[in-house]
Amino acid sequence: MLKVNFYDLGTIEDSLLKFAVISTKHNGKWVFVRHKERSTWEIPGGHREDFEDINDTASRELVEETGAESYKLYPICIYSVDRAGEESFGQLFYGEVEKLGQLPDLEIGEVSLFDEMPINLTYPLIQPFLFERSIEFLHSNL
Repeated sequence: MLKVNFYDLGTIEDSLLKFAVISTKHNGKWVFVRHKERSTWEIPGGHREDFEDINDTASRELVEETGAESYKLYPICIYSVDRAGEESFGQLFYGEVEKLGQLPDLEIGEVSLFDEMPINLTYPLIQPFLFERSIEFLHSNL
């Protein structure tokens, strides 16, 4: 059984945060990315490097996965994925990209803009919850 939990910022020990996920908009549309080895879509994000600040992780991943050149990041909350009682933690961000540049030649094969979340997701048991939390954040904060 897999469960997604949410926590207020600052309530989980920083060293436990292993991922940054950035729900992102560009020109009023949602940005989703496709890994070169997959046919499904995902919210930009990735693993935190050793000794990296989680905000720097979010910034690095947004640039690496979308080619973002000019953007603003807003921390939303901490999330966890609970797999049979074992939680892994990450931080969810909202990103507003003003300028998309060249996509770096790394792991992402395609960046696309959507009016809403696509159906064919890489992580369908996790991403809809993160996406919904991002929409709630937008409606109440920006």
